[in-house]
Amino acid sequence: MLIKTFPVLLLALSLFQAHAQTKYSIVENRAEKRIDIAVDGKPFTSYIYPGVLMKPVLYPLRTTKGTLVTRGWPLDPRPEERVDHPHHVGMWFNYGNVNGLDFWNNSTAIPPERKKDFGTIKHVAVEKIKASNKNAELAVLKDWQSPDGKSLLKENTQYVFSEEGQKRSIEMTTKLTALDEDVSFSDNKEGLIGIRIARELEHPSDKPEIFTDANGNPTTVSKLDNDKVTGKYRSSEGIEGDEVWGTRGKWVNLIGKIGNEPVSLLILDNPKNVGYPTYWHARGYGLFAANPLGQKEFSKGKETLNFKLKAGESVTFRYKVIISSGAELSDAEANAAFQEFSKK
Repeated sequence: MLIKTFPVLLLALSLFQAHAQTKYSIVENRAEKRIDIAVDGKPFTSYIYPGVLMKPVLYPLRTTKGTLVTRGWPLDPRPEERVDHPHHVGMWFNYGNVNGLDFWNNSTAIPPERKKDFGTIKHVAVEKIKASNKNAELAVLKDWQSPDGKSLLKENTQYVFSEEGQKRSIEMTTKLTALDEDVSFSDNKEGLIGIRIARELEHPSDKPEIFTDANGNPTTVSKLDNDKVTGKYRSSEGIEGDEVWGTRGKWVNLIGKIGNEPVSLLILDNPKNVGYPTYWHARGYGLFAANPLGQKEFSKGKETLNFKLKAGESVTFRYKVIISSGAELSDAEANAAFQEFSKK
């Protein structure tokens, strides 16, 4: 009797093990140019690279409750959102001056006669997809290309997605390798890791503002209805609000509410990164970015970093993003997360 039931027990065990491995899932859809990451069947984010974007991004980002913490426009507009800076989509990694080319500001809004000044980051291949009970891992290969299609940099990026309690996290490790020629990252404020946040997490705006990119192109950011807008930046150095912009810090925590849900969005720098501790390119209108390479404007001319890679050389950047739901992350929690991440 035991012999007869043994295959049945093995089948039941394999089904149980398969079920036990489904906490994290990561599914590639090449036709739609996307890779979807979920936890317990609930969407976390997607790695997407459609032709309408000039670089791959993670979009959108969600809390454990499914709340969107990134802006929807221009891919999926939501009511009362700002419609400035069409290159701000989800979470991305690029830079404003690489061998004279602007990778940061490139979008379909750039007219054809000006495209010669902009670079594009192309998704090349998926190198690793792994889902387990612990986390989901995605490794991808990208090319940083000039307008004529020549590859200047090879990018190898690994994302690790995880969830613990009401906190979700993304660890990103990006290795850039110069290919056939030397590559310069001329000092520029437009960089390096960026997130465009949901309207509710912006700072309340009391006046229209005009922001100018590295090429001198102005973008007007209008004053909007501040109802339900609750965001506030706080850095590791105790600096708050719009004053965080242009300061150095080990981390910055964006605190606010979306509906009745308290949310914290924390970006951690890493001591191994070039330019540590990073300058913060964090704007009240919704751009949340860390830029260790563009120091001249942030320091008002006191510092300059024109980082360079010789052909064949590489540099690695490490960042961690934590999305907390239900309670604001305290300074102590942010510092503890930073200390842990610093060991990597």
